Amino acid sequence: MERLTGKRAIVSGAASGIGRATAELFAAEGAAVIAFDLDEGRGALVVEGIRQRGGHAHLVVGDVTRTADCHRAVITAVEEFGGLDILVNAAGITVRATVVDLSEEDWDRVMAVNAKSVFLLSREAVPVMEVGGEGAIVNVSSGWGLKGGPRAVAYCASKAAVANMTRAMAIDHGPHGIRVNCVCPGDTATPMLLEEARQLGEPEARFLAGAADRPLGRVGSPTEIADAILYLASDRASFVTGAALVVDGGGIA
Repeated sequence: MERLTGKRAIVSGAASGIGRATAELFAAEGAAVIAFDLDEGRGALVVEGIRQRGGHAHLVVGDVTRTADCHRAVITAVEEFGGLDILVNAAGITVRATVVDLSEEDWDRVMAVNAKSVFLLSREAVPVMEVGGEGAIVNVSSGWGLKGGPRAVAYCASKAAVANMTRAMAIDHGPHGIRVNCVCPGDTATPMLLEEARQLGEPEARFLAGAADRPLGRVGSPTEIADAILYLASDRASFVTGAALVVDGGGIA
């Protein structure tokens, strides 16, 4: 049985990686999906693929760090689908550097895409969910939002912000029937993981071998993270809010 039949969802960062896997899974589970991403070309491919498989999806091209674009994504959900039940804040970037080596511009960019976007999209989505009397927000944090990591000060700070924003939002909006949770993935086989190897100047094979150094002996797949997001967004998690679900193959353990 489809777990999201009748639900309306926005997924940011839907053109690739975890966001793409989530948008595709949500559509397969019966949701109508707004795919929100800055990359029009790859976003269009995701939406077309969903439609070819019989799903319902609409592309909104925009920047998650801009208020006007976030507003447009939510308004499009209302206009196209009649409302909004689920928001997944999956857009994210990383810049691998220490606090000494990191530029102010890169700090601002990482914090804007990873943390400010959660604020901006949630600010637009919550009032619409309140009208419906319920909703689910799932934020994508990171294992490094719960512990530190080397040469990743901005990324760690931004993802820690997402984890604690999740708790604060769960407190504020629970009385309105809105659940807010986050997933904390470990290293996952996405384009961003390969971008980290490039930034650090490491051969991909050596970098990926290091990323797989965890109890399960491998990195995760985007679909495995999407499955966790699906659980938190679905009615099967009806009594779960303010939680940080670690999906990292035992890395933190």
